[in-house]
Amino acid sequence: MQPLPLALVGWLFTLLSAGALVLGALIILALHRAGELQRRFLVASAWSDAALFAIWILGLAGGIGVIQVRPWGRDVLELFCWTLLALVLLSAASRLVAVRRRSAAEPVNWVGAIAGISLIVIPIVVLCAAGLVTLSGEAARQSLVR
Repeated sequence: MQPLPLALVGWLFTLLSAGALVLGALIILALHRAGELQRRFLVASAWSDAALFAIWILGLAGGIGVIQVRPWGRDVLELFCWTLLALVLLSAASRLVAVRRRSAAEPVNWVGAIAGISLIVIPIVVLCAAGLVTLSGEAARQSLVR
């Protein structure tokens, strides 16, 4: 896999992280306005929502650091990529386990379940892998000297 231009990686992760933060805030706002049951769900998931926001802020900060050619930007963005990879793969595995548990009660379309998960997992894995290859490349090391 060839490294991408460093500026492209910085902008890509900055824009994606900003978009994820805005989308997450809009979802939380919509759930808050929806009703009592949804507000209770928000309270129950507050810690995991805060953790997700922290991770996406990490991606935003790392992307901005790479755009501004700051040495710390590379480290922060690499940490974000590894964290996002781990979370996406663990989430996909837990969803497949949940589908398997449900299959005892009713038949499951495994092809559809795996295809649906793959539509999310594959692009994120490819994006993070491209980012990690670029950030660990020689051009990034020379540009982002400590």
